[in-house]
Amino acid sequence: MQNIVERELELKLVLSPERSVPVPARLSYLTDDPYAVHITFHIGSESPVHWTFARELLVEGVFRPCGHGDVRIWPTKVDEHSVICVALTSPDGNALLEVPSAAVTAWVERTLRVVPPGSESALLGLDGALAELLTPLPADDLWLSDPWPSDESQDGDA
Repeated sequence: MQNIVERELELKLVLSPERSVPVPARLSYLTDDPYAVHITFHIGSESPVHWTFARELLVEGVFRPCGHGDVRIWPTKVDEHSVICVALTSPDGNALLEVPSAAVTAWVERTLRVVPPGSESALLGLDGALAELLTPLPADDLWLSDPWPSDESQDGDA
């Protein structure tokens, strides 16, 4: 059974140190995809913009700078307000977003209650699927037996 943890919120897209614009967004966490978080940005275009990255990255980014490459996250203060900065890089461009720290922290805590860290793999059913793949079948006996008789003669004759 899939559980979904979602949160609608308003981010700020930072255009310059003096200017930012609000961007409505939705944070989503699905137990069917337990290692990832999804952010959907509603930017006024025909279709929203979707980003997916590791939940662990967001969990760590609430406390300290982390990430490299396409997604970087760090906590900071802007005008005496605690925010989480999210820097996204793609071939189409870069974006720096500010997210209210309290909203992100509360949402991340909800995801951690639904799927505690370290228990994600149990939701994927990989152990059962791997065991099923590795379980020998009757036809496997043909492959596991030695198809060639021994070179040593049984009765000592040559």
